Amino acid sequence: MTALTDWLLEGPAWVQYRARVDLLMQKENHPAVITARQAMLADPQIRAVIQSVGAWERAVINSHKSAGHALHQLAFLADLGLRADDPGMNQIIARVMQHQSAEGPFQMLMNIPKHFGGAGKDEWAWALCDAPTIAYALVKFGLGDDPHVQRAIEHLTTLIRDNGFPCAVSRELGKFRGPGRKDDPCPYANLVMLKTLAQIPRARTSRASRIAVETLLALWTESAARHPYMFFMGTDFRKLKTPLVWYDILHVLDVVTQFPFARQDSRVRDIAQIVSAKADAEGRWTPESVWQAWDEWEFGQKKIPSRWLTLIAQRAQARLN
Repeated sequence: MTALTDWLLEGPAWVQYRARVDLLMQKENHPAVITARQAMLADPQIRAVIQSVGAWERAVINSHKSAGHALHQLAFLADLGLRADDPGMNQIIARVMQHQSAEGPFQMLMNIPKHFGGAGKDEWAWALCDAPTIAYALVKFGLGDDPHVQRAIEHLTTLIRDNGFPCAVSRELGKFRGPGRKDDPCPYANLVMLKTLAQIPRARTSRASRIAVETLLALWTESAARHPYMFFMGTDFRKLKTPLVWYDILHVLDVVTQFPFARQDSRVRDIAQIVSAKADAEGRWTPESVWQAWDEWEFGQKKIPSRWLTLIAQRAQARLN
């Protein structure tokens, strides 16, 4: 573990920062953590992401799987640990929070074709495959106590059903929904809702969290037969990939291990074992698939171990231990 940690601390500043906080459990006021964080904020790649997300109000989302979209860039900044008072973040947060629906969730600029049930024009709306990610980012930025953020999360949480979170959209999107039976749970909606709820201590043992965790784990057990909304848990699902954008094994493992009640579940252990077996002899993980929008990053290749991927996988394993 010492050799692995040393290797992580030789990486980019943003890897160093998270490794110190998440694996070495160093406090934010530790001198080495402060130094790494300052270097992260000055990193040209991080600055470029912040600048890109700054165009939030012009970022039309046509596919929630578009890894380079501002929505997923926003979540990546949250994953890294950026805060509301970091340079450039207050402008982004103001633009995001400016678009809150009457129902509560924050909105994205979307364009849903008429033949899919939409209006066929750019409009501000939300869906349960984007609104939780926005809420997640705002909580991670330090705005969990903001009444606007709380109202968004409260509304999203009320959408829980006995079989998990469904495919749900705002009024503006009319009859639009994903390619599945309306009574089925949406695997991705359950994943991103859990990712949000995990950031709220009182929500980690809530009914909604327990149902959503059980939904994902039941889908894992029945993965050969059940594919709601065309989400599969086959070969592509099991490929290690970062950043955590879509419905895949590392994203699921990273999220469910944040819930203490799930850590001893044999199904979680099974998922963790599959991920663990992909490490090399030195405990490092190499990406098995990449998002082209992130190909200039150290995790955007499939030839050598990635420090960021290794950190995420090791962090999940550490939670189980």
